[in-house]
Amino acid sequence: MERVRTPAPEVALTSKRIGQIDDQRESSDLLTADRLLDPRQIARPEPEGLFQQLVYSVSRQRINLGDGRRARERKELDRRISTPLSGGARFVPVLSRKGGVGKTTVTSLLGMALADARDDRIIAVDANPDRGTLADRVGRSNGRTVRDLVRAHDEMAGYNDVSSIVARDATRLDVLASDSDPRVSEAFSDDDYRQVADVAAHYYSIVLTDTGTGIVHSVMGATLELADTLVIVAGLSVDEARLASETLTWLETNGYGSRVRDAVVVLNNSRPGAPLVRENELEAHFRSRVRTVIRMPYDPRIAAGSAIVFRDLQPATRQAARELAAAVVEGLRAPVGAA
Repeated sequence: MERVRTPAPEVALTSKRIGQIDDQRESSDLLTADRLLDPRQIARPEPEGLFQQLVYSVSRQRINLGDGRRARERKELDRRISTPLSGGARFVPVLSRKGGVGKTTVTSLLGMALADARDDRIIAVDANPDRGTLADRVGRSNGRTVRDLVRAHDEMAGYNDVSSIVARDATRLDVLASDSDPRVSEAFSDDDYRQVADVAAHYYSIVLTDTGTGIVHSVMGATLELADTLVIVAGLSVDEARLASETLTWLETNGYGSRVRDAVVVLNNSRPGAPLVRENELEAHFRSRVRTVIRMPYDPRIAAGSAIVFRDLQPATRQAARELAAAVVEGLRAPVGAA
């Protein structure tokens, strides 16, 4: 007798997520370190702080109270400064309308604080149409200048070509010096600065620009056009403070209003002793116009006019420079809207 075969029903072979197969089953992404690792079995780093170290030592490393307040604050500031920046290079010009208020010093301190805490490359460019002194403050000038970089612009094949022109200090800050001959440096133009910026953007994450005194010199147009955030330096006198405030007004009325709102003002004390002006009033004025105000204290090692060694500065100076660096990085992380 012939056997009759009944065709089997078709089964749709579709994939299912784990949650659709059985609600009791877990996917592998739930096996996190926080869930699985026993914190009692994980060695905590040795604490920082005098009392914390004492307890840790006396208890034979059984009692770890964690870091003291100062250590926590230092590490938090490190974290803020070293926050990664996505996208391309960021440009930060340092401006003032009056000479002698410490613009080049602030540029140096900001660059050193950034380079000391970050893993990426930082460069400070001296774009002063007159002879600038940024390379002198870093103290490792190699005789090469922005002019050399402009001439070699089309031949740059890698960072080694750039590193042969820039000078580098102990914090890993690279510095591009201005022309030493004032007659030559006067020819440094917007186009020249754009070529320097084009090279810097390929090899650096943050490009600081020590601008010339004033706001309308030959390089300022390109400097402001490329700027992602601004640092304005104000001295601690009535006329210096007014000029800094007038600089903000000029920027606002010339299409840079959003940059002003996001700017950082540095109140730089370049003279010994207590200033004649009331710093609290100055700070209140500028806080009404910009995002952040940083006070830079007087430091005799800076006032001497010699090369700045970051680790030799007074603790308050290094702290202020690091707070400035953190404020700048936070401004670079936030997108700036149209003016």
